[in-house]
Amino acid sequence: MLNREAEMLQYKTLLLDEKAIDRAVRRIAHEIIERNKGLDDTLLVGIHTRGVPLAQRLAKELAAIEGILVPVYDLDVSAYRDDQKKSDIRRVGKARSRFAADGKTIVLVDDVLFTGRTVRSALNAVMELGRPKFIELAVLIDRGHRELPIRADYVGKNVPTSLREIVSVQLTETDEQNQVVLCEEVRP
Repeated sequence: MLNREAEMLQYKTLLLDEKAIDRAVRRIAHEIIERNKGLDDTLLVGIHTRGVPLAQRLAKELAAIEGILVPVYDLDVSAYRDDQKKSDIRRVGKARSRFAADGKTIVLVDDVLFTGRTVRSALNAVMELGRPKFIELAVLIDRGHRELPIRADYVGKNVPTSLREIVSVQLTETDEQNQVVLCEEVRP
């Protein structure tokens, strides 16, 4: 069963199975190490919800490759979204997650990059926590259709989609299975 309104989505195709997700995470981990020449002062920041287990998986891969435990943080960006009415948001202080960002290389991790608005919200939240040395972005799926000038540094798979299509990332930590499927909205 899909994690969104299943009765309104029609399954189209399997994009990634469990093994393909694992390979993508492993490849991204290698790319992070290569690009940053190691992991000194690196933090993984998972964007709530599915970015968090992906960040935890990346941390395990990084530890297996380099023998270094990279800290993982959870970032809830709902208070920073620009696509919600201000009256719908109860912003209490700053970002829910607390970590020292000053001088760190922060790798934001999310499941799907679409319009770029969630990433913009995450950037705003991180900047309230300090001044990082670098901020990088790792996503499992890049589906295009950007509304903001945002680009991922690390991508598991590029999947060009139509605006009616939905990319559904399902992870055992949140959805009891590991797969990425492409669905299409069914309009009555």
